[in-house]
Parts: sequence; structure tokens; C-alpha cells
Amino acid sequence: MTTGTVRLQRVLRSTPEKIYRAFLNADALAKWIPPYGFFCKVHHMDARVGGSFKMSFENFTTGQGHSFGGEYLELVPGERLRYTDKFDDPNLPGAMLVTVSMKPVSCGTELLIVQEGIPAVIPLEMCYLGWQESLAQLANLVEPDIQN
Repeated sequence: MTTGTVRLQRVLRSTPEKIYRAFLNADALAKWIPPYGFFCKVHHMDARVGGSFKMSFENFTTGQGHSFGGEYLELVPGERLRYTDKFDDPNLPGAMLVTVSMKPVSCGTELLIVQEGIPAVIPLEMCYLGWQESLAQLANLVEPDIQN
């Protein structure tokens, strides 16, 4: 079965450590990861190499949702995360691999995301659009430097 890959690059006005934390804190992840019009529940998160996660997205308009989970393969604080993603729906087979890389730059952090193995039935442009929306929400979470 043919699968697809999306690649995204952003520069965020934040530190690599704060961005890294946003991927591994269940409450933070639930706030920024769902695309517009969806909300997220994190059912389980064991953020360690070999640990797993389970979450679901629900469409706020229709009430329909989907769940997925995966395993953490690599965790390098402030630098890189690699994890698998697998839908619970048998119509969306296979495991995806997500690699997130962070590098300090003069104005913040360069963030590179590669998601490989996207099931053929998911249009790549929809996956890319969803990631763009998620990254906009990530920026809204990690860019403010609120000290109180």
C-alpha cells in the first residue's frame, strides 16, 4: 500500500526546551495538537523511550472522532523526538513515523517535522494543513514569555 510523507519547517520565537516540553506534557499537547475544529483527549502518556501514548481527536461540529497511539523511539531533550503513530481504525493501517528536530537559531528555534508512512487514504494536503494549524497553535502556546 502506498504511503505518504509530509515535511514542515517553522521558526518559533521560543527555546528548544520549551517546545520539547510542549510535545511531552499531556495538557499542553491536548491544547495545541488538534487541528482547528477538533479537541484532543490524552488518555495515556508515558514519555520515555519505549513508553507509549494514546489520544483521541473529536470533531466539535459532528461529535465524530478517531483515536490513535504510538511508542516513543527517541527522546533527546531540546533536540529531537521520534515516535510512532498508529490509528485504531483498521481502515487506516500501518504505523507512521514522526521525527521532530529542534535547533537554536538567532531568533528562537528552527523546528523540523517529518511524518512518514501516512496511510494512502489520507490526502497529504489535508495532513499538511492539519499540521500547519497545529503549529500555529503551538506558536501561540510557546512564544509568549509570561513570567507571573
